[in-house]
Amino acid sequence: MDYKASSALLTAWKRTEQLAFLNEVSCVPLQQTLRHLQAAFLNFWAKRARHPRYKSRRRSRPSAEYTRSAFRWRDGVLTPAKMAEPLNIRWSRPLPAGVEPSSVTVSRDAAGRWFVALLCDDPHVRTLPVISSEVGIDLGLDHLVVLSNGEKITNPRHERRDRRALAKAQRAVARKRKDSNNREKAQLAVGRVHARIADRRADRLHKVTTRLVRENQTLVIEDLAVANMLRNRRLARSIGDAGWRQFREMLEYKATWYGRRLVVVDRWLPSSKSCSTCGVLQTALPLNVRTWNCDCGTTHDRDVNAARNILAAGLAATVCGAGARPQRNTPGGRSATKQKSPRTRGKVNF
Repeated sequence: MDYKASSALLTAWKRTEQLAFLNEVSCVPLQQTLRHLQAAFLNFWAKRARHPRYKSRRRSRPSAEYTRSAFRWRDGVLTPAKMAEPLNIRWSRPLPAGVEPSSVTVSRDAAGRWFVALLCDDPHVRTLPVISSEVGIDLGLDHLVVLSNGEKITNPRHERRDRRALAKAQRAVARKRKDSNNREKAQLAVGRVHARIADRRADRLHKVTTRLVRENQTLVIEDLAVANMLRNRRLARSIGDAGWRQFREMLEYKATWYGRRLVVVDRWLPSSKSCSTCGVLQTALPLNVRTWNCDCGTTHDRDVNAARNILAAGLAATVCGAGARPQRNTPGGRSATKQKSPRTRGKVNF
């Protein structure tokens, strides 16, 4: 069943007594949901994604997407379809002068906060002047980012700072009776703690990625299998708190915006065990070894050495194309091709 068939069923559903409430809202968000479902199944059939999963009304983030025909935009006032009054919005930043949104998405997070996202072309986003600086980036847990020039950016560990408050809020939920009003209030308290952690993490990652993109023309990172690393029960919580996947996504779209080049090297590159001076490969290098001496007489910091090897591999790949793959064509990875690896689980290299 494709979108055309499901959209026809939607019209029939509205005429039934059981689903008559669908007429209370605009038809556009309902049709957009069917389009998203069709896109999810197309990605599944093309083996670009897993089978679409059922979205729980409680656990999922509810949202409604309005296309241009389903909202009115006049002098900075937004009125979605089938609403008598405009939305009372507290703007995070004003829209550029003369720009009109092409779509509007209204959503609510687990903390009960409502958000309005407007899609538009920003004329102020322009490519930055070309510079000669290059940097290799190694992601870790002790330090969030280690650069090839020796700089280390600390890991704030936002989830660990609020772990006690989160555990207290979750215990309060467990003591409440299911489907009660008190349980809903307790779940909102848990959502507020999670929202505070996520907001701090996103703010930190935005500041770091924006600075790296502005200061460097070429950025080289490692293609980490974060989803596989999260299967490690000892490190999953710390890896999720670091936000490695979110860090890479921010680098990808910001590099596209500002005319920078992002190179992603192979995940099986022995960046930590190779000497960045002579190229000798160590047979073993446990995670607890943070500094090591090479036979050539060089003393290496494990993370800085890895960042330098990542930079060297990325620069070599831009010339000969070996051992690396280029930046994705579109931010978000929709057109990226999957690489088949002889292994099924990712290694942890910090």
